[in-house]
Amino acid sequence: MSGDHTVRLPERDAPWRMRTYAGHSTASASNELYRRNLQKGQTGLSVAFDLPTQTGYDSDDELARGEVGKVGVPICHRGDMAALMHGIPLDEMNTSMTINATAAWLLALYIVVAEEQGVAQQQLQGTTQNDIIKEFLARGTYAFPPAASMRLIADMIAYTVEHVPKWNPINICSYHLQEAGATPVQEIAYSMSNAIAVLDAVRERLARLPGGAEERMDQVFGRISFFVNAGVRFIEEHAKLRAMATLWEQLGRERYGVQDPRNLRFRYGVQVNSLGLTEAQPENNVQRIVLEALAVTLGRDARARAIQLPAWNEALGLPRPWDQQWSLRIQQVLAYETDVLEYPDIFEGSVVMDGLVAELLEGARAEMAVVAEHGGAVEAVPYMKAALVDSHRERIRRIESGEQVVVGQNRFTETSDSPLTADAQGGILVVDPAAEAEQIESLRRWRAQRDQAAVDAALAALSEAAAAKSEPENLMLPTIAAARAGATTGEWARTLRDVFGSYRAPTGVGEAVAAAADGELTQLREEVARLKERLGRRPKILVGKPGLDGHSNGAEQIAVRARDSGMDVVYEGIRLTPAQIAASAAQEGVHVIGLSILSGSHRKLVPAVIDALREAGVTAPVVVGGIIPEQDVPLLRQAGVAAVYTPKDFDITRIMRDIVELVSAERPPVSSASGSSANGSA
Repeated sequence: MSGDHTVRLPERDAPWRMRTYAGHSTASASNELYRRNLQKGQTGLSVAFDLPTQTGYDSDDELARGEVGKVGVPICHRGDMAALMHGIPLDEMNTSMTINATAAWLLALYIVVAEEQGVAQQQLQGTTQNDIIKEFLARGTYAFPPAASMRLIADMIAYTVEHVPKWNPINICSYHLQEAGATPVQEIAYSMSNAIAVLDAVRERLARLPGGAEERMDQVFGRISFFVNAGVRFIEEHAKLRAMATLWEQLGRERYGVQDPRNLRFRYGVQVNSLGLTEAQPENNVQRIVLEALAVTLGRDARARAIQLPAWNEALGLPRPWDQQWSLRIQQVLAYETDVLEYPDIFEGSVVMDGLVAELLEGARAEMAVVAEHGGAVEAVPYMKAALVDSHRERIRRIESGEQVVVGQNRFTETSDSPLTADAQGGILVVDPAAEAEQIESLRRWRAQRDQAAVDAALAALSEAAAAKSEPENLMLPTIAAARAGATTGEWARTLRDVFGSYRAPTGVGEAVAAAADGELTQLREEVARLKERLGRRPKILVGKPGLDGHSNGAEQIAVRARDSGMDVVYEGIRLTPAQIAASAAQEGVHVIGLSILSGSHRKLVPAVIDALREAGVTAPVVVGGIIPEQDVPLLRQAGVAAVYTPKDFDITRIMRDIVELVSAERPPVSSASGSSANGSA
């Protein structure tokens, strides 16, 4: 065709960077996995750290029990980081680290290990997520209060812009906002408000340096990247990305005076949606992942720079290497077999796309104004958290009612047995239970062999720098020194906790708007009222999250539905020890305990909680919800669990009805003679 040259690019675009989010068990096992993935054509690393590493605890800490090596790799010191990167040339590799509260520490370890490889920090390329506000809102791996956390972020950005210029020091992360129930408007508005809070903090930090902030902000703005989500409504999701690009450029020009067009580009990486992956008929997740990938690849003007796709079985448990290979091959087929990289922007001039973008921009600007009225993103955390809880509740309501169709879950549920889950492990990776003990023993050997005096001196210098009030030192400098000396993740974080204090983020449960009564909820309320008459007081549920798992969305929805049904609710948020849960259950006199665990640590933590409850004299039944493989259910039942719920159990009203029946069966009716004692401990 004679006009072909006008609708095709002169040369096919290069593919985006392809990653696989990976890490488990130990540093050496994860290194093996990374090197295999690179041999299969992966073009960058995406490191998944375990929860103790993410929250600033060593592998032998009480809170780390059952969590070591489960959702990622444990990194306690530079020796672990060296093992993780063994044989991987860091001057050539682009490494993304999903790390937030301890991002400064993990980057310091990476810098020191690069030095040991003979690689200068100026050569390092990669990204640290380093977005603490979304941790307060959606993911829960925070370690320090908001002001101290923002100082760490600002210090790290200021340091990298000068000393590690190819590094992206922060991903403003909207991904987990969507996972927590955010609408596209909320995802745009809250991530952009977050970016403003970070950039304002960095500008203030740079203003204290010789030369001031203005000449550096252009460069800082250009090093800020985003990490976004893309759901199955891929046309609207693409419009969301175009809207974010528009807002980002406007923000750079008008608020921060950025002039260089290259620094104004909206640069983002993506992992497509995990919230929408289903345990029921999990093979359907493959086509969901493919369609979601289109949202971030179809339009050239808003195409992702780096992509990592989840595996089809992540609603069941940890993916195996073969499952991750399947996700990588999806990317490779899309990049190398289709023609998606051969054209200019295919949505340019689209009336539909332009209309969707305008609609999203209007909604996002209005919501950003609300956040600004609350004092900005840091001060607006309670408001945003409650709004996310409400949005997630509305999403669940639509799925429960059938208004939002989820194929294989609430419609088209008849199915044949899947060969994908037919093996003894149920189609997932089962981490060797011995890996935790191996990691703890390795950590103890490290402590015994290091120069303790050098470690003590480095941590003392870190403490002094953190406590300084006037002209505070950039904390990256003593952090790197502590990494060199051989300090551990837990020691670094404990030193800063001693100075900064600790923090518990708002749950959003108390602030969530009361649900409007529909037929199902009205019926549930009537059942709770009858149980109240039977017990002599309102039934009380304790919703607990033992261990370090910060994904609290499900626990929050259970707590809100229990509240809306007429129950008394005890919910203290995330990161509780078994002893703390047991003490609260005894003090509050609860009738039932609900535990939520999504990190794979249920085999250790649930029996530990039940043992603690028995020691405290609590006899109330325990129910458990989370990502729990079918083969683990008998183990939990044997430990004393009354009921187990997994992602396929999406109808929360039915779960609450089950709990009402369970409590009713456990508790005999209260007679008038004994009614006065019904308010005592369970």
